[in-house]
Amino acid sequence: MGSWLSTATTDGSLTRSSERPLDLGDIPESCLAMVLAYLDPPDICNLARTSQSFHRASSADFIWEPKLPENYRILSEKLMSYKGSCERLIKKEIYAGLCCPVRFSSGRKEVWMDKEGGGICMLVSWKGMKITGIDDRRYWSYIPTLQSRFHTIAYLHQIWWLEVEGDVDFELPAGRYSLYFRLKLGRPSNKQCSTTTHQIHGWNIKPVRFQFSVSNGEHATSEHFLNEQGKWLRYHVGDFVIENSYKPTKINFSMTQIDCTHQKGGLSLDSVFICDNKLDMQEMLPCL
Repeated sequence: MGSWLSTATTDGSLTRSSERPLDLGDIPESCLAMVLAYLDPPDICNLARTSQSFHRASSADFIWEPKLPENYRILSEKLMSYKGSCERLIKKEIYAGLCCPVRFSSGRKEVWMDKEGGGICMLVSWKGMKITGIDDRRYWSYIPTLQSRFHTIAYLHQIWWLEVEGDVDFELPAGRYSLYFRLKLGRPSNKQCSTTTHQIHGWNIKPVRFQFSVSNGEHATSEHFLNEQGKWLRYHVGDFVIENSYKPTKINFSMTQIDCTHQKGGLSLDSVFICDNKLDMQEMLPCL
């Protein structure tokens, strides 16, 4: 008895009674799915490409639902292309859909889910901010460039009073978030990395003040001297905590340098970046 389960061949491999070597197809898909549930999304997707068994097993809802944000039903209805997505799609498809960047607020803001960590990320373009003197070409210019995710930046020639304000109102999942301003000293060109720096002045006298306030009462302030030229930098303003995933959170943010004793210029303003602070900032795209 039992000889029908397996036999040993001359090379030591196990076979069934049909003499076919065992392979992944002989493992129940439910068992494969239980293994995949312990992996991160990129590893799951890589394994799903290796065989039909892994591909079918990777579609199990119990793998993906714990990796989705708590309020994924709200987010999918708001960000994905059609209504009723939660009822019509499996959880794997919802996860993939939320990872696709979506523009809103007339294309001035963008939100997506990080495909590796599952955290929500958000960008607010300079076009979605209130900027003192932005319509006066003596002070500001709009420059098309591949160095921005929005394909254009605001370039400051010179000004006495720098004031930039903006806000965002969104159902962020519960968690801890960080807020950054993305700036560069220098004028970018249409080329990927080219920058001119000869008009930079006034940033080493007084620091720039960055602030934000959250509708839950949290707020933060930081000050930075802008010294490094020719490189896009993310200036960290602070962190905040969201506890209620189902209630919209409003965040007001600002950047000011209002010491009128000197002019300042040669600054490129791209965006404000908000993300789950568990994300590895070193691995984020350079245009963020």
